[in-house]
Amino acid sequence: MVDETEDGELDADLEEEDGESGQKKKKKLSGKVLVLFILLPILVIGGGAGGAYFAGLFDSPGPTEEEIAAEAAEKNKQVVFYDLPEMLVNLNTGTAANSFLKLGVSLELEDETAVADLELLIPRVMDNFQVYLRELRKEDLSGSAGIYRLKEELLMRINASVGPIKVNDVLFKEMLVQ
Repeated sequence: MVDETEDGELDADLEEEDGESGQKKKKKLSGKVLVLFILLPILVIGGGAGGAYFAGLFDSPGPTEEEIAAEAAEKNKQVVFYDLPEMLVNLNTGTAANSFLKLGVSLELEDETAVADLELLIPRVMDNFQVYLRELRKEDLSGSAGIYRLKEELLMRINASVGPIKVNDVLFKEMLVQ
């Protein structure tokens, strides 16, 4: 039997009559039934699972008590600042004109035990700084990018010269270019 639906589609449903009960059975599912009962639930379940994944519901549980205690201990560490003596150096101008840099620096250390070891190595640190600073030009120090490069270079040089002591940061207290 061929039925025409409201949309103008032809549904060719094969119907058989069961001899004993007299009921009709459908042999084929129509397109609308397939979309409604099979494809739509698959899309809803897939979308829900994808949303839950991106929302982080499948991630591992939060940090353990040991991890929280380690983070708290790390935050409670007292950093120590060590002031280096002020430096006054000639900048490289390439001409007869003189240009000077006056620099006051403070070093950020992890703890107080490093201060005693660092004080023994201050002459080496000052020598490394002086050699580097004398080769700078006035143009090298212009702008925030120049200051940032100077800071990174000084940090790299001090960590290389003080060995196992770890300097976390170089902080400028005073910087005057003249």
